[in-house]
Amino acid sequence: MNATPGSSSNPETFSAAQAVAAGVDFAELAVSAAGVFWNEYRPEDAACRIWRWHNGQTQFLTPQGFSARSRVYEYGGGSFCLADDAVVFVNESDQQLYQQRFDGSEPQLISHGSQHYGDVRFAQGQIFTVEEDGDVHRLVAFDLATGQRHLLVEGADFYAAPTLSPDGQRLAWIEWQRPHQPWTSTQLMCAERQTDGQWATARCIAGLGAEESLQQPRFDPQGRLLCLTDRGGFWQPWAETADGLIALSAASADYSSAPWQLGGCTWLPLTENSYLGSWSEDGIGQLAIRHSDGSLEDFTGDYSRFRSLAMDDEFIYCVAASAVSLTAVLAISRLDHQVQLLAGGTAPLPAERITRPQALRYPSGDGEAHGFFYPAMDGVQLSPLVVFIHGGPTSACYPVFDPRIQYWSQRGFAVADLNYRGSTGYGRAYRQALHLNWGDVDVEDACAVVAYLADRQLINPEQAFIRGGSAGGYTTLCALAYHRVFRAGASLYGVSDPIALARATHKFEGDYLDWLIGDPDKDEARYKARTPLLHADQITVPVIFFQGELDAVVVPEQTRNMLDALVENGIPAEGHFYPDERHGFRKASNQAHALEEEWKFYRRVIDG
Repeated sequence: MNATPGSSSNPETFSAAQAVAAGVDFAELAVSAAGVFWNEYRPEDAACRIWRWHNGQTQFLTPQGFSARSRVYEYGGGSFCLADDAVVFVNESDQQLYQQRFDGSEPQLISHGSQHYGDVRFAQGQIFTVEEDGDVHRLVAFDLATGQRHLLVEGADFYAAPTLSPDGQRLAWIEWQRPHQPWTSTQLMCAERQTDGQWATARCIAGLGAEESLQQPRFDPQGRLLCLTDRGGFWQPWAETADGLIALSAASADYSSAPWQLGGCTWLPLTENSYLGSWSEDGIGQLAIRHSDGSLEDFTGDYSRFRSLAMDDEFIYCVAASAVSLTAVLAISRLDHQVQLLAGGTAPLPAERITRPQALRYPSGDGEAHGFFYPAMDGVQLSPLVVFIHGGPTSACYPVFDPRIQYWSQRGFAVADLNYRGSTGYGRAYRQALHLNWGDVDVEDACAVVAYLADRQLINPEQAFIRGGSAGGYTTLCALAYHRVFRAGASLYGVSDPIALARATHKFEGDYLDWLIGDPDKDEARYKARTPLLHADQITVPVIFFQGELDAVVVPEQTRNMLDALVENGIPAEGHFYPDERHGFRKASNQAHALEEEWKFYRRVIDG
């Protein structure tokens, strides 16, 4: 076909507003005799509501004026849990704990004060949770009947995943100290309950003095402690013995992503040495039960990513996504593997109008990089390319239906969604490749994919664009400043001044830049070399910026300074600032506006 590059025969068939509206997401699934529960985010009002599925009926529980979302460590997670006859959740506006019974009554306040809460768990009449008090973090428990608060442990910089054994006699958790991140080095801790009901001094089960990342501790039905650790090169299940941890039979793959948020669940122990798990092979998710004899019972089906696992005697429950439909809540029969759709899973485009991901594995520098390629629709030959750079930077993209990618594809753009070196899902060594190399290897991978796709005559290298949010915005600006590969770029709340970021950022990421680039004092020259703001005069192509005025991670002044520098240099640049947005846009109208303005910006560049 002779479609015009960068356009579509009818781009209004999938507008920016439709693409944003399709971005409904689910998280934190839980199951009990009272039903299946999950947290649903809808862009239309930027609220998170807890839903319940019971006896074939679905209802939302969160009343008007409440939103179930934690902000602990800024990124939150673990915003609700199930008690005996109620949901306990963190309310977004005040970050306090509330109890809401299933009878439809108003939520009742549990906690009182200025502290914030996240990673909530219920066991034996108590709510176990991470408490954030300014820059101090601890584990506490609340008696659900009386509201009495109990201090469990404090002293470490960060805590996660408080987990009680089935008999209530052992409490396990993950902790870590600055300057580490939870995906670089953590410890698995465990305390025994004393005869007076108090907890004895905790001991470290794993991670002491070692560079290993442990996460998602679990007790099996027999009371044995297990967790995921990457000491073998991937995040895989290991179990305690009298002599230390031993590895369970597992694929040579990651069974989790980097724990940016609390409350993740990508594996569950069953009987001895058997477990339900989801892992990633070449970036593509798998779901199976690993039986004690090492055999696999596959439940993957037509899906390519799995999160928030739960199960009972009849079903496996999960939040899943595929390449052709939106994120869904599934119930998968353990008997015959039949899939029941509980929520989501629709397709906002006809199947023939959906571009499918093609796995990318290409050479870059002295290594190789990964990602997914989405061809443009309508048979556009040598189409323009938009390179997507995910945030984090220790995060990942997945081969699932992404409405933003489809938005570009419908308009004649191909998309390369990259898992550059440093991304999660390809093992510890690949993740650690970003150590001291941020602004270098990630940029190298972003540039190399253009040459790789051009050599295969899949895109027009003269019409390559790059975009990214947060850390992805930093990679974008570095690529534009230090290389002549891209025609233009878009930075969404992106980092342009790492030193300024280090001064303004929150505790959770307070030392992350030292790991990514180096010590700001000792490695001053390296920082200067990798600060786009100091090299704005080297950017010779148009750039568009999008920024939230309430952003506490990348403060608005960073973006304004970068924009002003480009304008002063005579570079076509424009900025869009949103007074009611933080780090990452949540309001549908703002998301749609940003998406459409970015497309219009690239069209103007192409049209000259």
